[in-house]
Amino acid sequence: MNLNFSDFSANQRYHLMTQTVIPRPIAWALTDSSNGSFNLAPFSYFTAVSSAPPILMLSVGKKPNGDSKDTLVNIIKTKKIVIHIASERHASLVTQTAQTLAHGESELTNAGIETTDFSGFSLPRLTQCDIAYGCELYEIKELGDVPQSLIFVEIKQLYINDSVADLDDKQRVKIHTERIQPLTRLGGGEYASTTAPFTMTRPK
Repeated sequence: MNLNFSDFSANQRYHLMTQTVIPRPIAWALTDSSNGSFNLAPFSYFTAVSSAPPILMLSVGKKPNGDSKDTLVNIIKTKKIVIHIASERHASLVTQTAQTLAHGESELTNAGIETTDFSGFSLPRLTQCDIAYGCELYEIKELGDVPQSLIFVEIKQLYINDSVADLDDKQRVKIHTERIQPLTRLGGGEYASTTAPFTMTRPK
């Protein structure tokens, strides 16, 4: 099967890309709605793009009615975001927080998700997540006619649950992926988890 992308609509291209760019990490993103509540939403167009400066990128589309999503609205206003790495056990909650709500209505309240203080950062983090990045807005790029917003954020604070990490023989943090079982996105309504990592030595 050899497909020419010019033969497909934007929706069909999205379907093909999300079926084939697999697995994709999920940014479970918390932002401040500035009304005493927090917004929480998952994004699987997400990755690390730089370490100097330490930059993460998430791509945010529009709501079904064409309005900007709350994550974009909030980060433009407050310049702050906390990105969590969800685990397989959070799959139902992650899916629940993908629901489109009215601006200012909190997914955390809807789903009964708890937060805790994020030491060294102004926003809280999700209590149940093993990894959280406290980030500040770095830059926003817009692509296409819709448009799609590429949000680049700089990591200012990193939380790692002590139970999923150790120091290796070089005193570097060693993350035990099998303890986290990170949730990843496939196509359609499919998800996967990394449960059996393996190690290979890079050639010199």
